[in-house]
Amino acid sequence: MTSPIVAVVGGGQLARMMAPAATALGITLRVLVESPTASAALAAHQTVVGLPGNADAIAALLAEPRPAVVTWEHEHIPRDVFDACEAAGVPTRPGIGALVYAQDKIEMRTRMDTLGLPNPSWRIVTSVEDVRHFLSSHDGVGVLKTARGGYDGKGVRVISDAAQAAQWLDAAANGGPRVLIEEKVPFSRELAIQVARRPAGEVVPWRLVESLQVDGVCAVVTAPAPRASALLEREAWTIAATIAAKLDVVGVLAVELFQVGERLVVNELAMRPHNSGHWTIDGCVTSQFEQHLRAVLDLPLGATTALSPWTVMANVLGGEREQLESALADVTDPDAKVHLYGKEVRPGRKVGHVTVMGADLEDVQARAHAAAAIVRGGGAA
Repeated sequence: MTSPIVAVVGGGQLARMMAPAATALGITLRVLVESPTASAALAAHQTVVGLPGNADAIAALLAEPRPAVVTWEHEHIPRDVFDACEAAGVPTRPGIGALVYAQDKIEMRTRMDTLGLPNPSWRIVTSVEDVRHFLSSHDGVGVLKTARGGYDGKGVRVISDAAQAAQWLDAAANGGPRVLIEEKVPFSRELAIQVARRPAGEVVPWRLVESLQVDGVCAVVTAPAPRASALLEREAWTIAATIAAKLDVVGVLAVELFQVGERLVVNELAMRPHNSGHWTIDGCVTSQFEQHLRAVLDLPLGATTALSPWTVMANVLGGEREQLESALADVTDPDAKVHLYGKEVRPGRKVGHVTVMGADLEDVQARAHAAAAIVRGGGAA
């Protein structure tokens, strides 16, 4: 029996972290990477160098022996890729019918409304006057977003003056991404829930987690979310399960949420492994990366039971070291699990993460922060 091939478009750390799970399952991971030194290129079983918009690169990704399925490490996938996969008889999971809601925030907000799921107040804007009218009815402040292309805080801007929207509106009028504006949700914290769904319809959740953002980038994830009631967690699970089923998501789905009192508001969707789920590598029976591979191949899904009362994942964002690997000798906490992505260090860039598990939340948080600080080169936190 030949090993099934899973093709992944995108060569960053998410594809890289699929490789150990693929190896364990006897799956061949074939990855389209942007360069031979991309994060995933250093770990994948097979690589094709090129961009998603390059037809020759996609043809090489789909070459014999053909992959059993094509999946994604990011949402920025041109329609031509889906067409090429269909012509080759290779399924795409998730398909374009689902992925569009992770690609386009206007499509996502519209669909959440039709499903009756909790959205912030929002509208499409095409003029400064549209923005001014929205701000006037929302206490003079709003969150301006480009419908496509934004991530990790990019394409998002909190504004209090309609003139601040002019540049993005001009770009939209000249063929750039459409623009929407949302209310600035008065949230107490940010949460995330992940589920995995296979084509057969089985859906499995992980625990609700708390996500701490710094400058629009996830910095720390705590699992499970502290002080989250069973009712709140059930609500999050219902939201995610509804989205997965109604949008026909196959693979891992992450739903980023705002908590407002004891209710939830949908913030963003990601139909792939997600930063909020890195804790599952060390903290769960089945990681998000193994589960994603199982789901897209329509294999039985694994248990998502947590292995410890608390798990804290701290991202390594940038750093002072030229070679982060030199930090490994300095991390003396035997319970700290260090994951490095093989990426060049730049300010604010996600270059690795550290996970610590234990029974005492404050202790686990302190040790995760300290270990991440050591990896960055900043000493103990």
